[in-house]
Amino acid sequence: MERVSAFDEIMAPPPLATVETQAGRCTDCGVPFCQSGCPLQNNIPDWLRLTADGDAREAWNMASATSTMPEICGRICPQDRLCEGACTLNVSGWEAVTIGSVEAWLGDRAFDNGWVEPIRPAHDRLESVGIVGAGPAGMAAADRLRSAGYRVTVYDRHDRPGGLLIYGIPGFKLDKAVVQRRVDRLIEGGVTFVTGCEVGRDVTLDQLRERHDAVLLAMGVYRPRTLSAPGCGPGDTVAALDFLIPQNRRDLGDAESDRWPHARGRRVVVVGGGDTAMDCVRTAVRQGAESVVCLYRRDRDNMPGSAREVVNAEEEGVRFEWLAAPRALMSRDGAVTTVRAARMSLSEPVFGRRREVVPVPGADFDLPADMVIEALGFEPEAFAEHSADLALTDRGAVVTSPGGFATSLPGVFAAGDAVRGASLVVWAVRDGQDAAAEIDRHLRARVREVAA
Repeated sequence: MERVSAFDEIMAPPPLATVETQAGRCTDCGVPFCQSGCPLQNNIPDWLRLTADGDAREAWNMASATSTMPEICGRICPQDRLCEGACTLNVSGWEAVTIGSVEAWLGDRAFDNGWVEPIRPAHDRLESVGIVGAGPAGMAAADRLRSAGYRVTVYDRHDRPGGLLIYGIPGFKLDKAVVQRRVDRLIEGGVTFVTGCEVGRDVTLDQLRERHDAVLLAMGVYRPRTLSAPGCGPGDTVAALDFLIPQNRRDLGDAESDRWPHARGRRVVVVGGGDTAMDCVRTAVRQGAESVVCLYRRDRDNMPGSAREVVNAEEEGVRFEWLAAPRALMSRDGAVTTVRAARMSLSEPVFGRRREVVPVPGADFDLPADMVIEALGFEPEAFAEHSADLALTDRGAVVTSPGGFATSLPGVFAAGDAVRGASLVVWAVRDGQDAAAEIDRHLRARVREVAA
């Protein structure tokens, strides 16, 4: 299959006729379920109608009014679980309008034709905002805050802005040039990026609070959950991001390191069932793995990842072992050779509760493996180290005010995965935009208090 021979985006831009035909399929429901299914509450029926009528520029203006990254969300959102899943046509048993592809097409057309307006605040303000994290939440907040005239500085541990968009999501789902043009627009608009700067190591939160009038914590969650099974020791498995980040660096032209894992010629088993697991299995296929198996303890219907991603992976040769969980890793001469897995079953459904998984007695089986990738999700990092007075939940996420983004520290706000835990990019964008609005209100109120 041609698409697994490289890391280029697999979704080719649709021709104009296809885009207008798809947009014209929208039934313009009295209650737009697609809009309510979108975390950003995008005005989907309106910009679909404009697209169908041939007014792509006005459609773009409407799409970009509610989202700082339409062309990115159009590529990587799990539309089958969000807008397209809620589409009336889909619910009625017909194929949904391909909302994501139209959205991505509008964004690409807007950049190609110069419709994307530069950030030019009507008035520059004296206040400054420091943002920790240059991922989707941080970039969305930076866009809105700079547009409002604030001086904005974004701090990030990596050597490039973009966070998960650059280093976590594979290029076959999101071309890095698509992210870079968003970063370039922010830089050209006056946003300052400080890369290679980790809060807690290179700068403290207290120092950022002294430096800026407000601080937004938008650093995401990157600490991986680890596999606990007999025979699993240091070096026996590879964490998902430790596998994905090097491949993204290769695609970006960085010099190869002998410490970067590679699946070429190996029998790969990926443990997990989310979108990160799908990124890992599909990356392993492209790297030339001998075989790729996804091991997930629940069934297909209860998998947290996008159903569309599962279909893509199956088309590319990935084998799924549903209702299966690792019981032990078996090694020879210090190297893993086999994953012993337990066959699982789901408990009887109980209203309001997720079905439990229990092992099936005597149903263990072995999978040959010389590379095991853990894609079991992520936990918040040690935010407590930033400040003893920063309130955290039991699971380590940052506590914010009910319905808002203010933390327990005056002038410090938090948004995205730092608050939610690992979630979708579109939710990070929504939180970043909403947090920027709250920071704007906070700073304007403070100015009025001083004036009074």
